[in-house]
Amino acid sequence: MPEQRNLFLAITLSALVLFGWQYLIGIPAMEDERARQAQIFEQQEQQEQAAQNAQIPGGMQGIVSLPRTDAIAQSTERVALMTPTLSGSINLTGGRFDDLKLRQYRVTPDADSPEIDLLSPANAEHPYFIEFGWIAPPSTTGELPGPTTQWTWVSGDSLTPGADVTLSYDDGLGLTFTRRISVDERYMFTIVDQVQNNGPTPAVLYPYALVSRQNVPETQSFWVVHEGFIGVANGTLQDDSYDDLGDDFETASFESTGGWLGLTDKYWMTALIPPQNEEFTGTNKAYDAGSSVGYQADYLLAPRTVAPGAMQEVTHRFFAGAKVNDIITDYEDAYDIVRFDLAIDWGWLFFLTKPIFLALDYLYNFVGNFGVAILIFTVFVKLLFFPLANTSYRAMSKMKKLQPEMEALRERFKDDKAKQQQELMELYRKKKVNPLAGCLPVVIQIPVFFSLYKVLFVTIEMRHAPFFGWIRDLSAPDPSSIFNLFGLLPYDVPSFLLIGVFPIMMGVSMSIQMSLNPPPADPTQARIIAFMPWVFMFMLASFPAGLVIYWTWNNILSIAQQAYIMKRSGVPVDLFDRLRARIAWLKRAAASKDSTRKPD
Repeated sequence: MPEQRNLFLAITLSALVLFGWQYLIGIPAMEDERARQAQIFEQQEQQEQAAQNAQIPGGMQGIVSLPRTDAIAQSTERVALMTPTLSGSINLTGGRFDDLKLRQYRVTPDADSPEIDLLSPANAEHPYFIEFGWIAPPSTTGELPGPTTQWTWVSGDSLTPGADVTLSYDDGLGLTFTRRISVDERYMFTIVDQVQNNGPTPAVLYPYALVSRQNVPETQSFWVVHEGFIGVANGTLQDDSYDDLGDDFETASFESTGGWLGLTDKYWMTALIPPQNEEFTGTNKAYDAGSSVGYQADYLLAPRTVAPGAMQEVTHRFFAGAKVNDIITDYEDAYDIVRFDLAIDWGWLFFLTKPIFLALDYLYNFVGNFGVAILIFTVFVKLLFFPLANTSYRAMSKMKKLQPEMEALRERFKDDKAKQQQELMELYRKKKVNPLAGCLPVVIQIPVFFSLYKVLFVTIEMRHAPFFGWIRDLSAPDPSSIFNLFGLLPYDVPSFLLIGVFPIMMGVSMSIQMSLNPPPADPTQARIIAFMPWVFMFMLASFPAGLVIYWTWNNILSIAQQAYIMKRSGVPVDLFDRLRARIAWLKRAAASKDSTRKPD
């Protein structure tokens, strides 16, 4: 029938069209796509293999160990740099940043003390430098910019904020490299590296950056502060210490999009900051530098393929300077640097240390003295815990009033310790007294005490911050000593005998405060507790003066609060009589280890 013939004809024609299109167009297109994908895969494999073969320069040893000034003088071709915070020069050999001083910080609080040396040449006593460059697979011809490249100074009189410097290098085979360097008024450098390909073939180049140092000064090694490798990868802190990698010359590698890496000291840091929207491969490693251990942090970016007649550009940044909280925070916001705030070692109590620092810094902006800020901060802490401390001091006052009854029970059941303890617990229950309540004020201030210690020790704002009189650095121990009558006798004393004015004041105030508490029933325990203030006096003498000032002032406020509560509770308080009685008891306890007499 005609309709069926037409339907069959339509189906046949459709099939011919479909199969014809598939054979003539579809299959060739699929083959082309497979070939293209295979080519891409092959290129990726080649790039990955090239990245593995292309090694960032490292493990370099200085030829000699010269004094820093002599090492700088040996490389005469340098570009001077000067900012309000930095001074130094750029070495045209390698384009290295290997001469940097911190103008606003000195070795000691003395005004004529030398400025802090941050970066030094490779042949100096303490090599420490930053380098940028390009690397390529071993088969690439020509010499790329690296450690020995002699750059040409193209433009700029010297590097200052707002006045950039441009360097250039031609490999003689068609690749021309241009480096534009700028710096702000604080500690951030920007490096724009360009490569122009005037040759006949494409060039595949990998941009890199590194910071390297050797002969780390022996002053580094404080358990309370991290020094060594520092950085953030994938939002996670990378903080291997020098010893973590240096003991066995180990290497730690990581990949990340966004982040940073570098080396940190207690107060100063160098940090390499790759483009935050690019993936990079980071490496922290320790290497054998002959007579010392070398340390290097570096990153490698994805390859740039520079076609003939084309140009490629990459922007690096690096921080080199003091870890000032406001500056670090500003840079994090300005350049979207991932977790740059972790440059400052706030520690595992960061939720206390950072707020405490911010509070002290806020008060300092009003009073102009960090020591006074600590005193005011201590008052606020006391007010914060005032209700809790009041409860504790009321409980101790009740314990004081119960002393006669407690002594009577101890005398009555002196031969039956179990019964004695049972009767004492019953007495506490009837009088609604908690014998452990007196520990509360000490327990609640321990985290605050440690956090303040951390703040005083690691924040550069506290470094060389004076108080009054002989306290010229709140982050250092009280320099006076009772063993030379606080400077009246013309000789110095060993550091372990530096028992200064404030440690003594802390010991006395702590002893007075403890005398207001009920003495323990056990004579041995009472004797140990009585000696504790003087043990703490020796222990804290080597701690930062700001911490001892805090503890002393806290003791004085606690004595006033506790004495007031005791007086209101009907417990007589005569601090001087108590102190005299305590000193007399200590003398008797020292004279006789068998003494069971407790202070009144």
